[in-house]
Amino acid sequence: MVKISLGGCNPFVKKEEYNAYVQKAFAAFDELQGEKGAGNDFLGWKTLPVDIPESLVKDCEAIRDDWAARGVNLVVVIGIGGSYLGARCAIEALSHQFLPQKGAPRVVFAGNNLSEDYLAELMDLVEQSNAACVVISKSGTTTEPAVAFRIVKEYLEKKYKDASERIVAITDAKKGALKTLATQEGYRTFVVPDNVGGRFSVLTPVGLLPIVLAGFDIRAMLKGAADEREALLAKTEDNAAIQYAAIRNLLYSEKGKKVEILVSFEPRLQYLGEWWKQLYGESEGKEGCGIYPASVIFTTDLHSMGQFIQEGERVLFETTVKVENAKRSVVIGSDAQNLDQLNYLAGEHVEHCNRMAQLGTKLAHIDGGVPQIEISIDRVDEYNLGAIFYFFEFACGVSAYLLGINPFNQPGVEAYKKNMFALLRKPGYEAQTEEILKRI
Repeated sequence: MVKISLGGCNPFVKKEEYNAYVQKAFAAFDELQGEKGAGNDFLGWKTLPVDIPESLVKDCEAIRDDWAARGVNLVVVIGIGGSYLGARCAIEALSHQFLPQKGAPRVVFAGNNLSEDYLAELMDLVEQSNAACVVISKSGTTTEPAVAFRIVKEYLEKKYKDASERIVAITDAKKGALKTLATQEGYRTFVVPDNVGGRFSVLTPVGLLPIVLAGFDIRAMLKGAADEREALLAKTEDNAAIQYAAIRNLLYSEKGKKVEILVSFEPRLQYLGEWWKQLYGESEGKEGCGIYPASVIFTTDLHSMGQFIQEGERVLFETTVKVENAKRSVVIGSDAQNLDQLNYLAGEHVEHCNRMAQLGTKLAHIDGGVPQIEISIDRVDEYNLGAIFYFFEFACGVSAYLLGINPFNQPGVEAYKKNMFALLRKPGYEAQTEEILKRI
Protein backbone atom coordinates (compact mmCIF):
# COMPACT_ATOMS: atom_id res chain seq x y z
CA MET A 1 0.00 0.00 0.00
CA VAL A 2 1.05 3.59 -0.60
CA LYS A 3 1.95 5.85 2.31
CA ILE A 4 2.62 9.56 2.22
CA SER A 5 4.68 11.88 4.41
CA LEU A 6 4.46 15.67 4.16
CA GLY A 7 6.90 16.49 6.98
CA GLY A 8 9.39 17.82 4.45
CA CYS A 9 6.92 20.57 3.55
CA ASN A 10 6.44 21.87 7.10
CA PRO A 11 9.15 24.56 6.85
CA PHE A 12 7.37 26.05 3.84
CA VAL A 13 3.66 25.69 4.62
CA LYS A 14 1.50 26.87 7.51
CA LYS A 15 -0.99 24.40 8.95
CA GLU A 16 -3.95 26.66 8.24
CA GLU A 17 -2.85 27.02 4.60
CA TYR A 18 -2.66 23.25 4.21
CA ASN A 19 -6.03 22.74 5.90
CA ALA A 20 -7.63 25.19 3.46
CA TYR A 21 -6.29 23.19 0.51
CA VAL A 22 -7.47 19.93 2.06
CA GLN A 23 -10.98 21.38 1.95
CA LYS A 24 -10.47 22.22 -1.71
CA ALA A 25 -9.22 18.69 -2.29
CA PHE A 26 -12.33 17.33 -0.59
CA ALA A 27 -14.46 19.22 -3.11
CA ALA A 28 -12.34 17.90 -5.98
CA PHE A 29 -12.63 14.38 -4.52
CA ASP A 30 -16.42 14.74 -4.55
CA GLU A 31 -16.30 15.92 -8.17
CA LEU A 32 -14.26 12.89 -9.18
CA GLN A 33 -16.34 10.41 -7.22
CA GLY A 34 -19.62 12.01 -8.27
CA GLU A 35 -18.59 11.53 -11.91
CA LYS A 36 -20.27 14.75 -13.04
CA GLY A 37 -17.16 16.80 -13.75
CA ALA A 38 -15.43 17.61 -17.02
CA GLY A 39 -14.27 14.50 -18.87
CA ASN A 40 -16.55 12.20 -16.87
CA ASP A 41 -16.95 9.89 -19.88
CA PHE A 42 -13.30 8.80 -19.32
CA LEU A 43 -13.59 7.42 -15.79
CA GLY A 44 -13.50 3.72 -16.58
CA TRP A 45 -10.02 3.47 -15.03
CA LYS A 46 -11.47 4.05 -11.56
CA THR A 47 -12.94 0.55 -11.28
CA LEU A 48 -10.52 -1.38 -13.50
CA PRO A 49 -8.84 -3.17 -10.57
CA VAL A 50 -12.13 -4.85 -9.66
CA ASP A 51 -13.68 -4.94 -13.14
CA ILE A 52 -10.99 -6.90 -15.01
CA PRO A 53 -12.44 -10.42 -15.38
CA GLU A 54 -10.44 -13.57 -14.77
CA SER A 55 -11.24 -14.55 -18.35
CA LEU A 56 -9.17 -11.61 -19.65
CA VAL A 57 -6.21 -12.63 -17.50
CA LYS A 58 -6.48 -16.17 -18.85
CA ASP A 59 -6.66 -14.86 -22.43
CA CYS A 60 -3.38 -13.01 -21.84
CA GLU A 61 -1.83 -16.14 -20.40
CA ALA A 62 -3.09 -18.22 -23.33
CA ILE A 63 -1.15 -16.01 -25.75
CA ARG A 64 1.92 -16.26 -23.51
CA ASP A 65 1.66 -20.06 -23.54
CA ASP A 66 0.96 -20.26 -27.29
CA TRP A 67 3.97 -18.13 -28.14
CA ALA A 68 6.14 -20.13 -25.77
CA ALA A 69 5.10 -23.27 -27.66
CA ARG A 70 6.14 -21.57 -30.93
CA GLY A 71 9.55 -20.81 -29.45
CA VAL A 72 9.05 -17.03 -29.40
CA ASN A 73 11.94 -15.38 -27.57
CA LEU A 74 11.32 -11.76 -28.59
CA VAL A 75 8.10 -9.73 -28.36
CA VAL A 76 7.97 -6.30 -30.00
CA VAL A 77 5.38 -4.09 -28.30
CA ILE A 78 4.38 -1.25 -30.61
CA GLY A 79 2.72 1.83 -29.16
CA ILE A 80 3.32 5.40 -28.04
CA GLY A 81 2.49 7.45 -24.96
CA GLY A 82 0.04 5.66 -22.72
CA SER A 83 0.10 2.73 -25.12
CA TYR A 84 3.56 1.75 -23.92
CA LEU A 85 4.76 3.73 -20.90
CA GLY A 86 2.83 1.81 -18.25
CA ALA A 87 3.90 -1.57 -19.57
CA ARG A 88 7.49 -0.44 -19.94
CA CYS A 89 7.47 1.00 -16.43
CA ALA A 90 6.26 -2.29 -14.94
CA ILE A 91 8.58 -4.51 -16.98
CA GLU A 92 11.66 -2.36 -16.31
CA ALA A 93 10.84 -2.23 -12.60
CA LEU A 94 10.24 -5.96 -12.20
CA SER A 95 12.99 -7.33 -14.44
CA HIS A 96 16.52 -8.25 -13.43
CA GLN A 97 18.51 -5.20 -14.43
CA PHE A 98 21.18 -7.18 -16.28
CA LEU A 99 20.01 -10.75 -16.92
CA PRO A 100 17.09 -11.95 -19.05
CA GLN A 101 13.89 -13.05 -17.35
CA LYS A 102 13.96 -16.84 -16.99
CA GLY A 103 11.27 -18.64 -18.95
CA ALA A 104 9.99 -15.53 -20.71
CA PRO A 105 10.75 -13.76 -23.99
CA ARG A 106 12.57 -10.47 -24.13
CA VAL A 107 10.07 -7.60 -24.51
CA VAL A 108 11.21 -4.55 -26.47
CA PHE A 109 9.34 -1.43 -27.52
CA ALA A 110 8.84 0.29 -30.86
CA GLY A 111 6.52 2.89 -32.38
CA ASN A 112 7.37 5.46 -29.73
CA ASN A 113 9.66 7.53 -31.98
CA LEU A 114 10.51 8.17 -35.63
CA SER A 115 14.24 7.49 -35.46
CA GLU A 116 15.41 5.51 -38.49
CA ASP A 117 18.47 4.22 -36.64
CA TYR A 118 16.34 3.00 -33.74
CA LEU A 119 14.00 1.09 -36.03
CA ALA A 120 16.83 -0.34 -38.14
CA GLU A 121 18.63 -1.61 -35.07
CA LEU A 122 15.39 -3.03 -33.72
CA MET A 123 15.01 -5.00 -36.93
CA ASP A 124 18.59 -6.27 -36.52
CA LEU A 125 17.40 -7.83 -33.27
CA VAL A 126 14.15 -9.12 -34.78
CA GLU A 127 16.06 -10.85 -37.56
CA GLN A 128 18.20 -12.70 -35.01
CA SER A 129 15.20 -13.80 -32.96
CA ASN A 130 12.04 -15.87 -32.99
CA ALA A 131 9.71 -12.89 -32.91
CA ALA A 132 6.12 -11.91 -32.28
CA CYS A 133 4.39 -8.55 -32.02
CA VAL A 134 1.79 -6.73 -29.94
CA VAL A 135 0.52 -3.59 -31.64
CA ILE A 136 -1.43 -1.07 -29.56
CA SER A 137 -3.40 1.71 -31.21
CA LYS A 138 -6.98 2.88 -30.89
CA SER A 139 -7.11 4.08 -34.48
CA GLY A 140 -4.26 2.28 -36.21
CA THR A 141 -3.26 5.49 -37.96
CA THR A 142 -1.09 7.25 -35.34
CA THR A 143 2.08 7.88 -37.31
CA GLU A 144 4.81 6.55 -35.03
CA PRO A 145 3.28 3.14 -34.22
CA ALA A 146 1.78 2.79 -37.71
CA VAL A 147 5.20 3.18 -39.34
CA ALA A 148 6.80 0.68 -36.97
CA PHE A 149 4.00 -1.84 -37.37
CA ARG A 150 4.08 -1.69 -41.15
CA ILE A 151 7.79 -2.57 -41.11
CA VAL A 152 7.56 -5.27 -38.42
CA LYS A 153 4.44 -6.80 -39.96
CA GLU A 154 6.02 -7.01 -43.39
CA TYR A 155 9.01 -8.85 -41.93
CA LEU A 156 6.91 -11.30 -39.92
CA GLU A 157 4.74 -12.08 -42.94
CA LYS A 158 7.80 -12.83 -45.08
CA LYS A 159 9.52 -14.99 -42.45
CA TYR A 160 6.71 -16.96 -40.80
CA LYS A 161 3.87 -18.97 -42.27
CA ASP A 162 1.99 -18.45 -39.01
CA ALA A 163 2.52 -14.66 -39.00
CA SER A 164 -1.12 -13.92 -38.18
CA GLU A 165 -0.75 -16.01 -35.01
CA ARG A 166 2.29 -13.96 -34.02
CA ILE A 167 0.49 -10.62 -34.07
CA VAL A 168 -1.94 -9.41 -31.41
CA ALA A 169 -3.80 -6.13 -31.83
CA ILE A 170 -5.03 -4.07 -28.88
CA THR A 171 -7.41 -1.60 -30.45
CA ASP A 172 -10.95 -0.27 -30.71
CA ALA A 173 -13.80 -2.74 -30.29
CA LYS A 174 -15.58 -1.84 -33.53
CA LYS A 175 -13.82 0.69 -35.74
CA GLY A 176 -10.52 1.99 -37.02
CA ALA A 177 -7.80 0.90 -39.41
CA LEU A 178 -6.17 -1.54 -36.99
CA LYS A 179 -9.48 -3.17 -36.09
CA THR A 180 -10.26 -3.60 -39.80
CA LEU A 181 -6.85 -5.13 -40.48
CA ALA A 182 -7.11 -7.44 -37.47
CA THR A 183 -10.46 -8.74 -38.71
CA GLN A 184 -9.14 -9.23 -42.23
CA GLU A 185 -5.98 -11.05 -41.11
CA GLY A 186 -7.47 -12.98 -38.20
CA TYR A 187 -5.28 -11.45 -35.49
CA ARG A 188 -6.22 -12.12 -31.91
CA THR A 189 -7.43 -8.86 -30.40
CA PHE A 190 -8.02 -7.11 -27.11
CA VAL A 191 -10.10 -3.98 -26.65
CA VAL A 192 -8.93 -0.55 -25.57
CA PRO A 193 -11.94 0.57 -23.49
CA ASP A 194 -13.69 3.67 -24.83
CA ASN A 195 -13.94 5.16 -21.34
CA VAL A 196 -10.24 4.86 -20.45
CA GLY A 197 -7.72 7.35 -21.81
CA GLY A 198 -4.28 6.15 -22.84
CA ARG A 199 -2.38 7.55 -19.87
CA PHE A 200 -4.78 5.76 -17.51
CA SER A 201 -4.68 2.46 -19.40
CA VAL A 202 -1.91 0.47 -17.69
CA LEU A 203 -4.46 -1.82 -15.99
CA THR A 204 -6.25 -2.59 -19.27
CA PRO A 205 -4.90 -5.08 -21.85
CA VAL A 206 -2.67 -2.22 -23.05
CA GLY A 207 -0.46 -2.84 -20.03
CA LEU A 208 -1.56 -6.24 -18.79
CA LEU A 209 -0.76 -8.28 -21.91
CA PRO A 210 2.86 -7.10 -22.31
CA ILE A 211 3.43 -7.54 -18.56
CA VAL A 212 2.15 -11.13 -18.72
CA LEU A 213 4.29 -11.86 -21.79
CA ALA A 214 7.34 -10.59 -19.90
CA GLY A 215 6.71 -13.20 -17.22
CA PHE A 216 5.05 -11.25 -14.43
CA ASP A 217 1.95 -11.69 -12.25
CA ILE A 218 -0.86 -9.35 -13.23
CA ARG A 219 -3.23 -10.88 -10.69
CA ALA A 220 -0.96 -9.54 -7.95
CA MET A 221 -0.81 -6.16 -9.73
CA LEU A 222 -4.59 -5.94 -9.95
CA LYS A 223 -4.87 -6.94 -6.28
CA GLY A 224 -2.49 -4.17 -5.28
CA ALA A 225 -4.50 -1.67 -7.31
CA ALA A 226 -7.78 -2.95 -5.86
CA ASP A 227 -6.50 -2.64 -2.29
CA GLU A 228 -5.22 0.87 -3.00
CA ARG A 229 -8.59 1.79 -4.53
CA GLU A 230 -10.32 0.60 -1.36
CA ALA A 231 -7.97 2.70 0.76
CA LEU A 232 -8.71 5.83 -1.27
CA LEU A 233 -12.51 5.60 -1.13
CA ALA A 234 -12.81 7.42 2.20
CA LYS A 235 -12.98 11.21 2.12
CA THR A 236 -10.73 11.84 5.11
CA GLU A 237 -7.64 13.86 5.92
CA ASP A 238 -5.70 10.58 6.05
CA ASN A 239 -6.47 9.82 2.39
CA ALA A 240 -3.04 9.82 0.70
CA ALA A 241 -4.42 11.02 -2.65
CA ILE A 242 -6.20 13.95 -1.00
CA GLN A 243 -3.03 14.88 0.88
CA TYR A 244 -0.92 14.71 -2.28
CA ALA A 245 -3.38 16.76 -4.34
CA ALA A 246 -3.72 19.35 -1.60
CA ILE A 247 -0.02 19.91 -0.91
CA ARG A 248 1.14 19.99 -4.53
CA ASN A 249 -1.56 22.53 -5.47
CA LEU A 250 -0.78 24.63 -2.40
CA LEU A 251 2.91 24.70 -3.30
CA TYR A 252 2.03 25.60 -6.88
CA SER A 253 -0.65 28.23 -6.32
CA GLU A 254 0.60 29.89 -3.13
CA LYS A 255 4.35 29.28 -2.97
CA GLY A 256 5.45 29.73 -6.58
CA LYS A 257 6.59 26.13 -7.00
CA LYS A 258 5.99 25.54 -10.69
CA VAL A 259 8.08 22.37 -11.14
CA GLU A 260 7.61 19.01 -9.45
CA ILE A 261 10.51 16.56 -9.61
CA LEU A 262 9.69 12.90 -9.09
CA VAL A 263 12.69 11.31 -7.37
CA SER A 264 13.66 7.71 -6.85
CA PHE A 265 16.80 6.23 -5.39
CA GLU A 266 16.05 2.99 -7.28
CA PRO A 267 17.28 2.90 -10.91
CA ARG A 268 14.67 0.26 -11.76
CA LEU A 269 12.01 2.94 -11.24
CA GLN A 270 13.28 5.25 -13.98
CA TYR A 271 10.28 4.51 -16.17
CA LEU A 272 7.90 5.15 -13.30
CA GLY A 273 9.05 8.74 -13.73
CA GLU A 274 8.41 8.61 -17.48
CA TRP A 275 4.91 7.21 -16.96
CA TRP A 276 4.15 9.73 -14.20
CA LYS A 277 5.31 12.65 -16.36
CA GLN A 278 2.79 11.82 -19.06
CA LEU A 279 0.02 11.22 -16.52
CA TYR A 280 0.41 14.59 -14.84
CA GLY A 281 1.77 16.64 -17.73
CA GLU A 282 -1.00 15.64 -20.12
CA SER A 283 -3.73 15.80 -17.47
CA GLU A 284 -2.88 19.19 -15.95
CA GLY A 285 -0.79 21.09 -18.49
CA LYS A 286 -3.45 23.10 -20.28
CA GLU A 287 -5.24 26.46 -20.29
CA GLY A 288 -1.97 28.22 -19.43
CA CYS A 289 -1.42 26.48 -16.12
CA GLY A 290 -0.16 23.28 -14.52
CA ILE A 291 2.89 22.04 -12.62
CA TYR A 292 5.75 21.03 -14.90
CA PRO A 293 6.62 17.36 -14.18
CA ALA A 294 10.27 16.29 -14.26
CA SER A 295 12.00 13.17 -12.95
CA VAL A 296 15.45 12.14 -11.74
CA ILE A 297 17.19 9.05 -10.38
CA PHE A 298 19.37 9.66 -7.33
CA THR A 299 22.12 9.40 -6.39
CA THR A 300 23.08 9.33 -10.08
CA ASP A 301 21.48 12.65 -10.98
CA LEU A 302 22.77 14.37 -7.86
CA HIS A 303 26.03 14.48 -9.80
CA SER A 304 24.37 16.27 -12.73
CA MET A 305 21.18 18.01 -11.55
CA GLY A 306 22.02 18.30 -7.86
CA GLN A 307 23.59 21.74 -8.16
CA PHE A 308 20.51 23.27 -9.77
CA ILE A 309 18.14 21.56 -7.36
CA GLN A 310 20.18 22.77 -4.40
CA GLU A 311 20.86 26.34 -5.47
CA GLY A 312 19.06 27.15 -8.72
CA GLU A 313 15.89 29.19 -9.12
CA ARG A 314 13.53 28.29 -6.27
CA VAL A 315 10.60 27.18 -8.41
CA LEU A 316 10.56 23.48 -7.63
CA PHE A 317 9.56 20.84 -5.10
CA GLU A 318 10.39 17.15 -4.92
CA THR A 319 8.26 14.05 -4.54
CA THR A 320 10.38 11.04 -3.61
CA VAL A 321 9.13 7.52 -4.21
CA LYS A 322 10.68 5.65 -1.30
CA VAL A 323 11.12 1.87 -1.36
CA GLU A 324 11.19 0.52 2.18
CA ASN A 325 12.76 -2.88 1.50
CA ALA A 326 15.39 -3.90 -1.04
CA LYS A 327 15.03 -7.20 -2.92
CA ARG A 328 18.63 -8.30 -2.49
CA SER A 329 21.46 -8.14 0.05
CA VAL A 330 24.99 -6.84 -0.63
CA VAL A 331 27.36 -6.15 2.29
CA ILE A 332 30.45 -3.96 2.06
CA GLY A 333 33.63 -5.82 3.03
CA SER A 334 36.80 -4.75 4.81
CA ASP A 335 40.10 -4.02 3.05
CA ALA A 336 43.51 -4.18 4.75
CA GLN A 337 44.93 -1.14 2.93
CA ASN A 338 41.73 0.92 3.11
CA LEU A 339 42.97 3.15 0.28
CA ASP A 340 39.39 4.05 -0.59
CA GLN A 341 38.77 4.96 3.08
CA LEU A 342 35.63 2.85 3.24
CA ASN A 343 36.48 0.58 6.17
CA TYR A 344 34.18 2.65 8.38
CA LEU A 345 31.37 1.09 6.32
CA ALA A 346 32.63 -2.49 6.57
CA GLY A 347 29.78 -4.82 7.46
CA GLU A 348 27.08 -2.39 6.32
CA HIS A 349 24.57 -3.13 3.59
CA VAL A 350 24.82 -1.00 0.46
CA GLU A 351 21.15 -0.16 1.00
CA HIS A 352 22.11 1.46 4.34
CA CYS A 353 24.30 3.87 2.35
CA ASN A 354 21.44 4.49 -0.06
CA ARG A 355 19.07 5.32 2.79
CA MET A 356 21.53 7.71 4.39
CA ALA A 357 22.06 9.37 0.99
CA GLN A 358 18.29 9.77 0.73
CA LEU A 359 17.98 11.28 4.19
CA GLY A 360 20.99 13.53 3.66
CA THR A 361 19.60 14.73 0.34
CA LYS A 362 16.20 15.45 1.87
CA LEU A 363 17.74 17.60 4.62
CA ALA A 364 20.06 19.41 2.21
CA HIS A 365 17.25 20.22 -0.19
CA ILE A 366 14.98 21.44 2.59
CA ASP A 367 17.82 23.73 3.69
CA GLY A 368 18.07 24.82 0.04
CA GLY A 369 14.40 25.81 -0.11
CA VAL A 370 12.98 22.71 -1.80
CA PRO A 371 9.83 21.26 -0.16
CA GLN A 372 9.83 17.46 0.17
CA ILE A 373 6.98 14.97 -0.27
CA GLU A 374 7.56 11.25 0.32
CA ILE A 375 5.50 8.50 -1.28
CA SER A 376 6.42 5.10 0.22
CA ILE A 377 5.88 1.53 -0.94
CA ASP A 378 7.04 -1.62 0.80
CA ARG A 379 9.07 -3.09 -2.08
CA VAL A 380 9.18 -3.17 -5.88
CA ASP A 381 6.89 -6.03 -6.89
CA GLU A 382 3.69 -6.51 -8.85
CA TYR A 383 1.43 -5.82 -5.88
CA ASN A 384 3.06 -2.53 -4.95
CA LEU A 385 3.34 -1.36 -8.56
CA GLY A 386 -0.40 -1.90 -8.96
CA ALA A 387 -0.95 0.17 -5.83
CA ILE A 388 1.25 3.07 -6.91
CA PHE A 389 -0.23 3.09 -10.41
CA TYR A 390 -3.71 3.46 -8.97
CA PHE A 391 -2.61 5.97 -6.34
CA PHE A 392 -1.07 8.33 -8.85
CA GLU A 393 -4.03 7.99 -11.24
CA PHE A 394 -6.60 8.73 -8.54
CA ALA A 395 -4.56 11.58 -7.07
CA CYS A 396 -4.19 13.03 -10.57
CA GLY A 397 -7.96 13.21 -11.00
CA VAL A 398 -8.36 14.96 -7.64
CA SER A 399 -5.45 17.31 -8.27
CA ALA A 400 -6.61 18.39 -11.72
CA TYR A 401 -10.16 19.05 -10.56
CA LEU A 402 -8.74 21.08 -7.66
CA LEU A 403 -6.80 23.08 -10.24
CA GLY A 404 -10.01 23.59 -12.24
CA ILE A 405 -8.80 21.53 -15.21
CA ASN A 406 -10.38 18.68 -17.16
CA PRO A 407 -7.92 15.85 -16.42
CA PHE A 408 -9.07 13.62 -19.26
CA ASN A 409 -8.56 15.55 -22.48
CA GLN A 410 -5.40 16.59 -24.32
CA PRO A 411 -6.27 19.17 -26.97
CA GLY A 412 -2.71 20.44 -27.26
CA VAL A 413 -1.16 17.23 -28.53
CA GLU A 414 -2.71 17.64 -31.97
CA ALA A 415 -0.75 20.78 -32.88
CA TYR A 416 2.53 19.06 -33.78
CA LYS A 417 0.68 16.33 -35.66
CA LYS A 418 -1.05 18.82 -37.96
CA ASN A 419 2.25 20.50 -38.79
CA MET A 420 3.97 17.15 -39.34
CA PHE A 421 1.20 15.90 -41.63
CA ALA A 422 1.37 19.13 -43.63
CA LEU A 423 5.16 18.86 -44.00
CA LEU A 424 4.85 15.19 -45.01
CA ARG A 425 2.24 16.25 -47.58
CA LYS A 426 -0.37 13.88 -46.24
CA PRO A 427 -3.49 13.89 -48.44
CA GLY A 428 -6.07 16.29 -47.07
CA TYR A 429 -3.50 18.70 -45.65
CA GLU A 430 -2.69 20.60 -48.87
CA ALA A 431 -3.86 23.98 -47.57
CA GLN A 432 -1.90 23.61 -44.36
CA THR A 433 1.17 22.60 -46.38
CA GLU A 434 1.06 25.83 -48.35
CA GLU A 435 0.64 27.91 -45.23
CA ILE A 436 3.42 26.24 -43.31
CA LEU A 437 5.87 26.45 -46.22
CA LYS A 438 5.51 30.21 -46.12
CA ARG A 439 6.84 30.17 -42.54
CA ILE A 440 10.01 28.15 -43.05
